Amino acid sequence: MAVWRQGLALLAGGASVLAYAPFELFPLAFLSLAVLYGLLDPFSPPSLADAPRTRRARHGFSIGFAWGLGALLGGVSWVYIALHRFGGMPMPLAASAVLLFCAGMALYAGLAGALFSALRRGRAWGDAVLFAALWLLTEWLRGWMFTGFPWLVSGYSQSPPSPLAGFAPVLGVFGVGGLLALAAAWACQALLGRRRGPLLAVLTVLAAGAGLRQVAWTEAVGAPVKVALLQTNIEQSLKWRPEMLQRWLDVNLDLLRDHPADIAVLPETTLPLLVEHLPTGYLDELRRIAAGNGGDVILGTFTRDGAGRIYNAAISLGLSPAGHYAKQHLVPFGEYSPPLFHWFYSLVDIPMADQTRGAERQPPLALAGQKVAVNICYEDVFGEELIRSLPEATLMLNISNLAWYGDSFAQPQHLQIARMRALETGRPMLRSTNTGMTALVQANGAVEAVLPAFQAGGLVVEVRGHQGLTPYARWGNGLAVGLAALALLVCVGWRRS
Repeated sequence: MAVWRQGLALLAGGASVLAYAPFELFPLAFLSLAVLYGLLDPFSPPSLADAPRTRRARHGFSIGFAWGLGALLGGVSWVYIALHRFGGMPMPLAASAVLLFCAGMALYAGLAGALFSALRRGRAWGDAVLFAALWLLTEWLRGWMFTGFPWLVSGYSQSPPSPLAGFAPVLGVFGVGGLLALAAAWACQALLGRRRGPLLAVLTVLAAGAGLRQVAWTEAVGAPVKVALLQTNIEQSLKWRPEMLQRWLDVNLDLLRDHPADIAVLPETTLPLLVEHLPTGYLDELRRIAAGNGGDVILGTFTRDGAGRIYNAAISLGLSPAGHYAKQHLVPFGEYSPPLFHWFYSLVDIPMADQTRGAERQPPLALAGQKVAVNICYEDVFGEELIRSLPEATLMLNISNLAWYGDSFAQPQHLQIARMRALETGRPMLRSTNTGMTALVQANGAVEAVLPAFQAGGLVVEVRGHQGLTPYARWGNGLAVGLAALALLVCVGWRRS
């Protein structure tokens, strides 16, 4: 088996990173997957045409795995910053951990390649559908197995202005990725086989997506609300130092005073300690300032219940009744230890790393006449979890602290993820972050305003809540996964007939 094929797959996967933020060259994802499809062709090299299925599967796995490894190493290597620079893990161990992590996540692309090479029969239309179905299903598996890691699944690369973004309110990010794979397979067939049919099919899918982008699945309701999205810009290496605590508490108060609004938002863990350990009267001062501004404040902190369990939480104070949200989808190794992995914490220094999940269903917070569905940092990567708050919620709010990842791709990638959540839910997505990117994303996925990263300040915007349900909000990933599973069954049955 020619090693150059694996090398080309690795490079194609790495190049796909340019399709995501901050570059957002979305056609590159299409080209990258088209290269992957071409490399998976079992009739090239010809020696594989009549090879046993197991040999074809090994060929497909090696190609798919190489592509996935290139994409993940290029796209999420910022994990190294958290482990080494802020977590204190020695450089060789941190680099090895990142390589192993990316290799583990690349297994899903390898699985797609293995199954495709083993099952396809060389029938153009059937092969394209089979490739897309397997791609969608394996990305979906990556999104939920072992708590899931759907960061950089291919659909995120198709945020607006990509025509495929029009499918997001219907099929969600996994469905968009499946259609991207389908179009890439057709394009490869058109190029290699010089056929017009697959090319026309690609143009039809793109035209349908462009048409769907014109559909308003939800509608604005009520008067505009003034929101202040506050960015504290607290250096991660200084955040947990006891001698700096008062400074950080003052930063929060000053930003709140300087940016009056109906709803003011401070980022995740902006109070880097348990609420019960705050200086006497501090919460009262926050409440007084928010009420004096004519509204409420939401802020991230840690809370503890009567049983001693600690939560990464958001609390609200002000004119409205006090509210509380506890993060429900925790980050393994960062916020809790998976079974048998307690030894990991002897290698790193991660504060508040023994947390408890919040309840699966928590009501939106009632603030300034709006129902605000809060999610914390990594939670907004899981679209099917966010729609639990619908149709009640009128606004979506994410509070994050990406200072763990320094000045890296993590921040713009996270904002791009928020754009997909806005499209899927048909709701504006508000983001307040520690170091970036603090922004308002409208219900159509457009970024209306954003603060510069690594700069303290406030983004004051007016936003209207939305009501109604997108098809994705009704059915979640069920529609896209169901269609992919049905397509897979048809392709397998066709192969056996």
